[in-house]
Amino acid sequence: MSTERLKEKLNSFPKLSVGGAELTIDFDDLDDFHTEKARKELRETPEVVEDAFKVLCDLLADEGELYVPLEKEFLQRFLRKCKWYPKSALKVIKNFYKYQKNHPEFFENLIPSNERAIYTSGVLTPLPHRTADGVRVVVIENGRKWNPKKVTLNQIVRGSMAALELAMLEPKTQVSGVRIIIDMEGLSLSQVTYFTPSYASAIIEFIRTSLPCRLKGVHIVNQSYVFNMVFAFFKPFIQGKMRERLYFHGKDKASILSYIDKKTLPKKYGGEFDFPEEPLGESFYENACLYDEYFEEIGRYGYVSKV
Repeated sequence: MSTERLKEKLNSFPKLSVGGAELTIDFDDLDDFHTEKARKELRETPEVVEDAFKVLCDLLADEGELYVPLEKEFLQRFLRKCKWYPKSALKVIKNFYKYQKNHPEFFENLIPSNERAIYTSGVLTPLPHRTADGVRVVVIENGRKWNPKKVTLNQIVRGSMAALELAMLEPKTQVSGVRIIIDMEGLSLSQVTYFTPSYASAIIEFIRTSLPCRLKGVHIVNQSYVFNMVFAFFKPFIQGKMRERLYFHGKDKASILSYIDKKTLPKKYGGEFDFPEEPLGESFYENACLYDEYFEEIGRYGYVSKV
């Protein structure tokens, strides 16, 4: 499903409103701010871009069992992630699709219409406004709003993977990246029992080796002593740059403002945005279903067996 076709489809349906603001995919090309940011942070110049596409396409041609489109629109998400170094981009592409193959619990039949539970739960909510430095923000409420009997941890991951895929359609997000707010308020001892070392290992592996975007930070808020039990599963696998991108704010609303400005940040975290307390519910699910055809198409990418 081409971007133009997807845009036409989305324009024919009502927009999703989050806190009175429109949440939609931004297909626009880079503005002056992001063009300059891409040049400074990602080495993005016409000469570098042209050479990187050529080299990456040549490298992919040698990957006989890996099927991905060779269009610039698709490959640039991986190249921007890797600052336009084609060999590094190839490694991320291969890791990304190997991870999908090895973790069907997160990716098999990942189509929004199959994920009603997560979209109606209120656990996962993308914010409509970018930060002042262009970053997309997603809120995951893993505490009071999360009922493990209705929404499994795997379903939370699947919903997050789908949200990430849509964010990567945005050129500006490819350049500026994503921040994740994980709200642990109300996390109970009974919820802790659903976490396992194998789950933690799988999540960290994806972030460390296969994430197809620039992760600018994971911000943990409203955590209590109970959260320490959960973090104990993840801590052994967190190394290097990941440690630098993990922030613990507790109930200190001022600290998170160093990373996410007031206009973008929900009021309950110290910002000015009217984040809905009630789940978006059916409207979120119905909007997500508009992308089914797109996900069906990209679900055919990856490692395929030779005939």
